[in-house]
Amino acid sequence: MKTSEALKLVGGLSKPSKMPGWAYGLPAKECKTGSKLVKVAGSTCEGCYALKGCYVFKVVQEAQYRRLASIKHDLWTGAMALLINSKKSKVFRWHDSGDVQDEAHLIKIFAVCKLTPKTRHWLPTREAWVKHFLPQCPDNLVIRFSAPMVDQTAPASWPTTSTVTSSHNNENCPAFRTDKTGTVHTLQAFDTMTKEKKKDLDLGHCGSCRRCWNPEVKNVAYGQH
Repeated sequence: MKTSEALKLVGGLSKPSKMPGWAYGLPAKECKTGSKLVKVAGSTCEGCYALKGCYVFKVVQEAQYRRLASIKHDLWTGAMALLINSKKSKVFRWHDSGDVQDEAHLIKIFAVCKLTPKTRHWLPTREAWVKHFLPQCPDNLVIRFSAPMVDQTAPASWPTTSTVTSSHNNENCPAFRTDKTGTVHTLQAFDTMTKEKKKDLDLGHCGSCRRCWNPEVKNVAYGQH
């Protein structure tokens, strides 16, 4: 299969501007659990970033739905692996928008990870049933269960998790105070910044820690946007 054929088959990859590496996004409206949580006050899905901004553009929506439909294609696994390997990226994020759809989808993701051994994969999910498949998880894939509510403690039964906190501290992922140049501003500096200053600095960029992809990091806490 040629790269051009793979691109057409899977609908292409996405390149989040504030993250390293490549990603694969699906429609946030099609999240099985997230589409319900988005209506719940205080949930981590309330005000979902993937339901606004550039994600609402028609061309983006159409691309995401093409990707969603392509998952059922028999050649999807091989096409995804070919594209990821062609990028020669050290890290890959599953679903900068959207989530795992079902068991068949998850098993295919496992297969893609096995076919891309030089890439570290990160899959955040709010689908609790995924835990039953953790014994089958490839070594180069980290699945993080995302706590559904803000300030909620992550379930101890999961080996790797993520949470969202309403307070900002040094224990949090530093992305909320990392600007477009990669500079990580101190908490004191962040707390005194005006909204205009934060916007000008374009905060929210992923730094160099790669905690999300590190299986040794039990939980990654993100400051609430």
